[in-house]
Amino acid sequence: MVMDRNRDVALPWRDATRRCRSIVEARRAAGASRPGREARQEVLQRAAAPKLGRVVSEGWLPPGKKAAVVWSMDDLHPGRSTDAYEAGGDLGDGVLGRIRWLLERHPQLHTTLFTTADWREIAPFVERTWLAKVPGVRDWFHLSDILPRGTMQLDRHPEFVAYLKDMPRTHVGLHGLHHVHRGPKLLVEFQEQSAAECRAILKRALDIFDSAGIEPSPGMCPPAWNAPASLVDAMADLSLTYLASGRDVIHDVSRDATNQMSGLKGTSMIFPQRIAGGRMVHLCSNFAPNNPIDRAFEILDLGGLLAIKSHAIKQAFGYVAIDGFDAHYRNYLDVVLSQIEDRYGDAIWWTSMEEVADRVLSLKDEPVRAAAPT
Repeated sequence: MVMDRNRDVALPWRDATRRCRSIVEARRAAGASRPGREARQEVLQRAAAPKLGRVVSEGWLPPGKKAAVVWSMDDLHPGRSTDAYEAGGDLGDGVLGRIRWLLERHPQLHTTLFTTADWREIAPFVERTWLAKVPGVRDWFHLSDILPRGTMQLDRHPEFVAYLKDMPRTHVGLHGLHHVHRGPKLLVEFQEQSAAECRAILKRALDIFDSAGIEPSPGMCPPAWNAPASLVDAMADLSLTYLASGRDVIHDVSRDATNQMSGLKGTSMIFPQRIAGGRMVHLCSNFAPNNPIDRAFEILDLGGLLAIKSHAIKQAFGYVAIDGFDAHYRNYLDVVLSQIEDRYGDAIWWTSMEEVADRVLSLKDEPVRAAAPT
């Protein structure tokens, strides 16, 4: 079975083959009136990197603070251990219980949980390998099985929502609408869409949050980190204030270090940075469980933002996330946070991404420049 792009329903293989042929014929017909070069140029323009503003290395910290710590987690949704994987649905017996434990151990710590409004991903890899080999046609189909719409929709899981809302110092940010996309990059939800299409997707996600009774933190970590200019423009148009796209937990730390790993490349690794013509702030994750604690100290000693990253899902179909928030990672973070508290005392601003963005946006911005291609 495969998924029809237009109707979003499963098709038998024989019908799918006929559908593929009709798509190819339709594209050839469309090409007569619209040259392929023009179409490709439009897609490239939509997928282009957003423009970057100045790195804010001074003036963003509150008086008396020398550095800051934020902690975020991706992929939260109501999936239970009886589903394909647990991502919050087991409440206190699963990842949410481990988060609560750490928050109670460290009363100053905040967390931002990037949560998908209606999670539809099942396997994180291509399953229909034969279809993935057909250029053009593969972009019109889901190349792995996905959940029906509404299965994990937040407003249909009141116990999950109630547990989230009851957690201390917990901010719930956006992590896409479905966390899937047609074509080979099946987890990269935002790719070639226009700003208008991105706005429609974000509005639907926000509507689900509203229906569930969740007041979202005004920012997003996009699925698979990808944040084209069209998405950034749509976020700014909807008055979102921050983007958590970049992640670099590999390269050396310095005041001038830039993200060279995931998401927006060329953004500051350890300081907030203006984007979207000064309307938003980009924050780069820079610490994970495979990093030694000295990396955290280096970032804080430079007056930077230590942005700790975790993922709700530890294992899925043989894939193991290094930063999946299991008991081992929880215990390691407990040690890291305790040593930061002992070493720096009141000099640390324990905060959230939303609060950092608010302070940065209160500062004067400068002209923008283009980001490096992802």
